[in-house]
Amino acid sequence: MPELTPDALRAAVARIAPSRIPALTQHLFEATTNAQQTQSLAPLRAFVHSWAVFVAIQRHPERAACLRELERIVDVGEQDPAAAITEIQAIRETAEAEAGL
Repeated sequence: MPELTPDALRAAVARIAPSRIPALTQHLFEATTNAQQTQSLAPLRAFVHSWAVFVAIQRHPERAACLRELERIVDVGEQDPAAAITEIQAIRETAEAEAGL
């Protein structure tokens, strides 16, 4: 896992999911703006949390694929999503733990 800094997270995203760099950049811009406006670090903490979890998931291709499939199951709504939601939560919790969050 990279350090939990915007630069380190950007570098990690550039390696594992370069197509997501524009979204990361936009999120960082919004978080910085909100932090300045509210005089709070909470928006920056949320940015770091979000992208650290993303990196922790995406650096394991099997985990990322599983998450995409579970999210598809929930989105389609053709079956009871309870099991998929539980598994999504478990994946995110594991990613948070790996990121040290």
